[in-house]
Amino acid sequence: MGLDGSTSGRAAVRLLGVPFNSDGTRAGVAAAPAALREAGLADLPGLRDAGDVAWSGDSTIRSASGLLNEDGLVAMVDAVAADLGPRDEGDDAAGLPLLVGGDCPVLLGALLWGRRRLGAVGLLMVDGHEDGYPPLQSSSGEAADSELHLALGLPAPGLPPALARHLPLLAAEDVVLLGPRDAGALAAEGVRSLRGTVTLHDDAELRDGGPADVASREAARLAAGTPGWWLHTDLDVLSTAALPAVDYPQPGGLDWDQLTAVARAALEHPGCLGWSVTIYNPELDEPGRPGAERVVRFVRDVLVG
Repeated sequence: MGLDGSTSGRAAVRLLGVPFNSDGTRAGVAAAPAALREAGLADLPGLRDAGDVAWSGDSTIRSASGLLNEDGLVAMVDAVAADLGPRDEGDDAAGLPLLVGGDCPVLLGALLWGRRRLGAVGLLMVDGHEDGYPPLQSSSGEAADSELHLALGLPAPGLPPALARHLPLLAAEDVVLLGPRDAGALAAEGVRSLRGTVTLHDDAELRDGGPADVASREAARLAAGTPGWWLHTDLDVLSTAALPAVDYPQPGGLDWDQLTAVARAALEHPGCLGWSVTIYNPELDEPGRPGAERVVRFVRDVLVG
């Protein structure tokens, strides 16, 4: 099915909001789905708005696992996997899912859904951070520091059985990480980088290799080697100049044209199960929310441009 809204009688893309914040509140990034709808996201050609995923149990408590909002995380992951549809529901019937967070742990629900459907799933993750912290080594305890660590089934003592039973969600050889630029911070905190565990191209390597070329090559490899793969875009892969409205800005990063080229090149390859876009914080946007409008334009340029 195409991504341009041309499929007769069916929406090409099904929009699902996931108003999740790893800190256990419904503030900050959790307000992104509503803000992006207000900026026109749901009105893009070929999108069908399926509303927001619902769950309960959020808390601001940090558990023995090191995770903040552990109960809310478990409930959200299960809810996302359920709302994406039953195992035998084809993309042609439901529309390619576009998950809009919230923050990065919404990805865990998507991967759980994909693994239930296909038995295995690949991941092309475009992110300014590796998100590979063991939860106990995260200074914040936010699952947004750790979702790739968890998805890979790397050691994480004390996880609740309701989450641990799903893990691992990914094999390391089926993961491509594009754009992280936090290697220095990881080294300073004594956290092991995922470079060497997964295929990783940092932001400089991505720019030097040609964003579209690198993304196309890696997506082709995932398409050939997995029964299906998921595209995840954390908007803090952008430079702070391109999008100031993120919680954890850092030097370097991509511009909008480079990020658009990455996503469009990836989606030209078969087997994509869905796409998640996360980390925009409307509370950090300027008056009039130009950041929200730019995110909507990005999605439009990727899907229908």
